[in-house]
Amino acid sequence: MTEQLNELRPFLQENWEKAAYEKFTPVQEKMIPAALQQQNIICEAPTGSGKTLAYLLPALHHMDAQEKQPQTVIVVSSRELAMQVHEEAQAWTSGSSFTCAPLIGGANVKRQLEKLKKKPAVITGTPGRLLELIQQKKLKMHAVKTLVFDEADQLFSKEHKEAAGRIAGAVQRECRKYIVSATLPKRTVEQAKEWTGKAEVIRINRSAKADGNVEHLVLKGALRDKMKHLQKLSSMNDVYAIVFCNDRYQLEQAAGKLEFKGRKPAVLHGETSKQEREKALKGFREGESRLLMTTDVASRGMDIEQVTHVIQLDLPNDVNQYVHRSGRTGRAGRSGTSVSLLTPSETDRMKEIAAVLKISLYEAEIEYGVLKKKRSV
Repeated sequence: MTEQLNELRPFLQENWEKAAYEKFTPVQEKMIPAALQQQNIICEAPTGSGKTLAYLLPALHHMDAQEKQPQTVIVVSSRELAMQVHEEAQAWTSGSSFTCAPLIGGANVKRQLEKLKKKPAVITGTPGRLLELIQQKKLKMHAVKTLVFDEADQLFSKEHKEAAGRIAGAVQRECRKYIVSATLPKRTVEQAKEWTGKAEVIRINRSAKADGNVEHLVLKGALRDKMKHLQKLSSMNDVYAIVFCNDRYQLEQAAGKLEFKGRKPAVLHGETSKQEREKALKGFREGESRLLMTTDVASRGMDIEQVTHVIQLDLPNDVNQYVHRSGRTGRAGRSGTSVSLLTPSETDRMKEIAAVLKISLYEAEIEYGVLKKKRSV
């Protein structure tokens, strides 16, 4: 663990170990120590660089288990991002007494009011709905210790600026404010400084570098082509692979399709028992299965040197996950290959992850049973 990680509350350290992350990303290295010192922060860092965890860990660290009101409020620009951040917050409050709730526009207000009655410590929401509940005095802001504006360039746009400003004005003066964005135009920085007063400005360039002797390839196609690609890869004699899925139900479905085709993948996910896990890993290590299909949660603690390929059936949620996954191959001085199976809509996000990590990304094709690198992406 890094020195900064050792400063965090025990439940956060335990969740870090469960997530199997190996180190902080550059934005986390810079933002977390400043945030632990209770500074206001304005941060610009690329998409996929780990900003969510950079503000979430210190925000959760500063919360008080005795306080029965919202203590961290995260304002985001869209319902989709709100749910994504909410799920992240739920994962990182695991093992603590803190609970989380999303408050988003377009959702049932009565259900949200019921959630508020349970006094969640972490609120993630869109500006319109948050302001509506604040004005109705349903969402109490007096105990909020950390206020986050995520994707600030959008929150400070004409559409959201007034609501975001009123939310900023609803917290106590000593409340810490973290204003983060992939891009921080001059007008956004000026607005952020109005709301934060004295703040540390952190800017992260695309300078991180992925470790290991790993080649990074993508196989493109429609969603239905992912299984076709996986089936072809699983039939290659030189492929000894770990396959990552984000969802255990999709994982089991994909494993079932491979079994139907005569493959014998080993399977691990969060609901796998200790005995099943040991059996799956033993079969994979001894070559009975040349394909281990797993979720990120279940993959922690795995160090299998003979892995030649990492296959990503689902694109990882952030750069930390990508580094962790691709690091399962190319170990102990060996070379390895990370293959991401992408739909056209996922390509831009993969490019952003590659840019953050400064890795060369190549499009590949499978020709006559051989995986061949074709062109730069």
